[in-house]
Amino acid sequence: MTTTDDAAHERSDTGQTSRNGRGVLILAATPMGQPGDASQRLRDALGTADVVAAEDTRRTRSLASALGVEITGRIVSYYDQVEAQRTPGLLADIDSGLAVLLVTDAGMPSVSDPGYRLVLACAQADLPITCLPGPSAVTTALALSALPVERFCFDGFAPRKSGARKSWLAELVDQPRTVVFFESPHRLADCLDDAVEVLGPTRRAAVCRELTKTYEEVRRGPMAELARWAHDGVRGEITVVIEGAQPVVADLETLVDAVEALVADGARLKDACAEIAARGGAGKRELYQAALARR
Repeated sequence: MTTTDDAAHERSDTGQTSRNGRGVLILAATPMGQPGDASQRLRDALGTADVVAAEDTRRTRSLASALGVEITGRIVSYYDQVEAQRTPGLLADIDSGLAVLLVTDAGMPSVSDPGYRLVLACAQADLPITCLPGPSAVTTALALSALPVERFCFDGFAPRKSGARKSWLAELVDQPRTVVFFESPHRLADCLDDAVEVLGPTRRAAVCRELTKTYEEVRRGPMAELARWAHDGVRGEITVVIEGAQPVVADLETLVDAVEALVADGARLKDACAEIAARGGAGKRELYQAALARR
């Protein structure tokens, strides 16, 4: 099994084969809108990789041109509809000693973009994989949201249909982590309407539009306010950030009542205090002392 350190040792510069004769899969983040956001490592990889697998070959060629880079390797398309078909060939290329650079239209491959199949195939075949970090709509939106983001979860694209979307939103009612997801501009208003219904009108959120591009816009506020704004029509690529659920703090007397109810059902006092404390609102010792004081 190749360890992370082994894989790093085997890799040489982008476009070269590894020391054991096998190549490498290079995942590379591409700019979301501004070519200047491209890293030097991406520029080097575009010019030296043996194969460039691109979600849209025209956009990748355009990016390379904007960066003043000539793609010297073979360039092949690698989008959703051809992922399964193209993966075996690219895997064979890597196994034969070639460096395959995988890029999507914007952001990081395999994060709501093509790439997962090839990454999995390489991992299963014990072939080296590396990543050139760069722009991400997820972390950019989180940073701009002005919401607490020490803990967050990413949910890809919101479900298309209202019923499925409401079920998904219901899972977020008690989710304490901030949630970030992508949405189509044509469905944004309906999505926010459903969010108002399920999560409430005052839940805070941020809608980020056209991140890093000329018409970048970030709207922050209560869910109801954002829903009204979205009904005027929104264009561009959308990333939504929703604040995590705030903890519900029950008063100590109510928590002790819950402890006593468990004790009445046969639980030991200490066990009942531990169970209620795990739900939040008070510590085990505090509950235990309060329950004893009541007796």
